Amino acid sequence: MIRKVFKMKLLPNNLEEYTKRHNPIWLELYDMLKEYGVTNYSISLDEETNSLFAYAEIASEEMWAAISKTEICKKWWEHMAFLMETNEDNSPVATELKEVFYME
Repeated sequence: MIRKVFKMKLLPNNLEEYTKRHNPIWLELYDMLKEYGVTNYSISLDEETNSLFAYAEIASEEMWAAISKTEICKKWWEHMAFLMETNEDNSPVATELKEVFYME
């Protein structure tokens, strides 16, 4: 199991809609994430900066990278694009964070 942590940016005044769209997420997206080895996925917000901090436990970097090629992931990105900073392909602008401490 690999711990993956990254940050994204929510655009101003979109917290309510962002939260609504994640609760619950589409069943097809949930099933795909599980199929691709993702567990314990959570996203938290720093309200002062509108930064989203995501944590996921993944089975492998290869499976994690393959998620972005699925049709359901692309549809989700399109669905979420106007709520957050995105790249040209609608994927969220995400910065991987380096783990500096972990306690089991």
